[in-house]
Amino acid sequence: MSVTCDLIVRGGTVVPMARDGESFRGDVLVENGTILEITHGPAAGVSAATELDASDGLILPGFVQAHVHVVQSLLRHRADHLELLDWLRLKTWPYEAALDGDDVQAAAELGIAELLTTGTTTALDFGTTHDHGRVFETAERMGIRFVSGKTHMDMGDGVPQALLEETSQSLADAEALGHRWHGRAGGRLRYAVTPRFALSCTRELLVGCARLARDNGWLVQTHAAENRDETAKVRAITGLGNIAYLDSVGCTGSDVVLAHGIHLEPDDPGLLARSGTSICHCPGANLKLASGIADVPALLEAGVRIALGADGPPCNNRLSIFHEMSLAGTLHNLRHGPRALNPWSVLAMATREGARAIGLGEITGTLETGKKADMTVLDGNGWSLLPEADPASRIVYGAGPGDVRHVIVDGRIVVRERTLLSMEPDTIRSHVHEAARAVMARMEELVA
Repeated sequence: MSVTCDLIVRGGTVVPMARDGESFRGDVLVENGTILEITHGPAAGVSAATELDASDGLILPGFVQAHVHVVQSLLRHRADHLELLDWLRLKTWPYEAALDGDDVQAAAELGIAELLTTGTTTALDFGTTHDHGRVFETAERMGIRFVSGKTHMDMGDGVPQALLEETSQSLADAEALGHRWHGRAGGRLRYAVTPRFALSCTRELLVGCARLARDNGWLVQTHAAENRDETAKVRAITGLGNIAYLDSVGCTGSDVVLAHGIHLEPDDPGLLARSGTSICHCPGANLKLASGIADVPALLEAGVRIALGADGPPCNNRLSIFHEMSLAGTLHNLRHGPRALNPWSVLAMATREGARAIGLGEITGTLETGKKADMTVLDGNGWSLLPEADPASRIVYGAGPGDVRHVIVDGRIVVRERTLLSMEPDTIRSHVHEAARAVMARMEELVA
């Protein structure tokens, strides 16, 4: 019997990630944005409107990053050699204060283009305090699966006046954005309530953020326990450790993703596990800012869900999930020995565990019939991917952004043969150059 579908991805090694260690040669059939069938061996009698060649390649779930800042993309390569609090005060906050709406859009275009062309189909994203509708508009147009929110800030040493918000207005702005964008693009866009961190939000604002999220069924995301000076200041102000304080204001739970989780106190892993709070491990940014290394093997042993994310372009300089996987697969050997993390566990953090952390595990993160057709196809002929061996080892230790051949989100091809299709690349580059010049000129005026 013949089968008709919208899209077929043919001839690759399918790595479904529903279970660690599973892979097989086969094809993936897509209809109406969802996976219709995954075959073992070549699909016979199939007629598809579009075919993608995955010969000699690896067909994976699209990668999921659970912590990025696309709006910071124009500050890339301009904020080096600083630790976290100075990096915020001297570079990142003045930059965000200098952004106008056009700059926000250009930064989002650059960040999303990099994510898609390097295989990330789903991202949990942090905005700035203003113009966040432009970020959602860009995500809608470019075709990424995107969970995001405006950042909340109503206090903080060194915070520019342009970023300081009145508490109730900050919450009202987020509520309006959430009601406008959550569920748009057929559910591809979702809202996340996004207080920056404990040092830039009053207790009233953090409590309000947790309540706003719970009232609407939205995710909560914030930064936590990233830097020693940060955690010391949180304790000095609140009398509690960073995680315990966030727990006291409602910012823990199965609907919460905390970025970093490096400088934890002895009771924190148990608290995180019991509450179902996820940690997003960002090893690239943590190394560049000299923040430290989260003890991921210990957190996993305690039962904490771990996802991966590149964080922001100015504190990593790339949004590559491959960089994060390679580091996550090797860094922890220093403390725990050469078997610290299995490559399948790392690949799971970048796919199904990331999807589960941000509340999307039922629709993406694995290749299974009925799930959304979010896929990344890697060319298996790259020199560091040869010869054929265990797929997870090849991907985690050998693959890089240049190996990404095709990317599909919601059944739509957004990257084909390494070329971005969802927006003209040269248009993005033109916007980026123009916006970068403008925002840097404004930033110089602010810090003069």
